[in-house]
Amino acid sequence: MYENIEELKAKVDACKNCKLSSTRKHTVFGEGNIKAEVMFIGEGPGGDEDLQGRPFVGKAGKLMNNAFDVVGIKREDVYIANIVKCRPPHNRDPEQDEIGFCINYLRNQVIIIKPKIIVLLGRISLQTILGKEKMISKSRGIWQEKRGILYMPTWHPAALLRDETKKVDFIYDLKQVVNKLKEIEKN
Repeated sequence: MYENIEELKAKVDACKNCKLSSTRKHTVFGEGNIKAEVMFIGEGPGGDEDLQGRPFVGKAGKLMNNAFDVVGIKREDVYIANIVKCRPPHNRDPEQDEIGFCINYLRNQVIIIKPKIIVLLGRISLQTILGKEKMISKSRGIWQEKRGILYMPTWHPAALLRDETKKVDFIYDLKQVVNKLKEIEKN
C-alpha cells in the first residue's frame, strides 16, 4: 500500500519488473483528478502515449475526448489509467506476466482514488478486472458491481477507429455513466 499517488508513480517510473521496461520511452502511469468519482481503465499505452508519458493522447484518445464532449464529461474531472504502464511492442496485447507485474499498481491507484464507477475500455481491461470468461461483445453496456464499485464495460476507443458503427454504443455507454453518477450524487 502506498501513502499517496506521487509515491506510487515514483515506484512505477522506476519499475523494471518485466520486459516492457526495456523498450519503453516513458511509463504511462495515468492522469486526472485523484478524487475522481469515475475512472477509465484501458489496456496499455500506444506509441503516442509512450512518447508523451500520458494515457489516451493518440487517435483513440482524441476520439474518446470527442465522446466526452458529446456526453458532458470533462477529462480533468475523471481519472484515466491502463492495465499495464508501459507500451507493449507493436501495440500487441499485454501478456499475462506483464499484466501480473502491473496489476498491483492499478489496484493501488483504485485504492487511492476511490472511484464510484470504473469504465472498462475493451476486452483486456474487462477480462483482467472482472474475469477471463467475460466477452466485451456480450458485457458492454451492462452494469456490473464488484467490491462496492460499479463497472461499465464498453468498447476500447481504438475499436471505434476500426469500426465506426461502435461509436453509437460507446456514446450510449458513456451517457449511462453520466446518468448513474447523477443518480449516485442524489442519494
